[in-house]
Amino acid sequence: MRVTASAVSLNVDDVEASASFLKRHFGFTEAMAADGFVSLSRPDVGFNVIYLRTGLKTLKPESLKTRRADGLIVAFVVDDIDAEYARIQAEGVKILTPIETEAWGERYFQVADANGVIIQLVQWMHTPGQAEGVA
Repeated sequence: MRVTASAVSLNVDDVEASASFLKRHFGFTEAMAADGFVSLSRPDVGFNVIYLRTGLKTLKPESLKTRRADGLIVAFVVDDIDAEYARIQAEGVKILTPIETEAWGERYFQVADANGVIIQLVQWMHTPGQAEGVA
């Protein structure tokens, strides 16, 4: 198998609200769009984020038509989590989970778009499984 592209598709009620959030605050651009659908990309992410309007007639299987992106976290690893945290705060984005560092080295914070999709920015402070402060 040869994979030529990848994407994560999220069902939301307001496609434009979620798309605008990623474009405005995280630098995504619109790769393509149609009624009830938008695909967003960034050259450094490695996958597209696709928003599909809940109830879209073309959604298959049928059970997807009523499901939403509840309980899902879209995470992006960044180089300077503290700078990103300050930037997001300065842009007036409501912080869902304030910045914190887990014992395994993950420093992160979370925000949510208008549809409740959680976006998490992460920086690894040390390699997972490695004791803190050990190179």
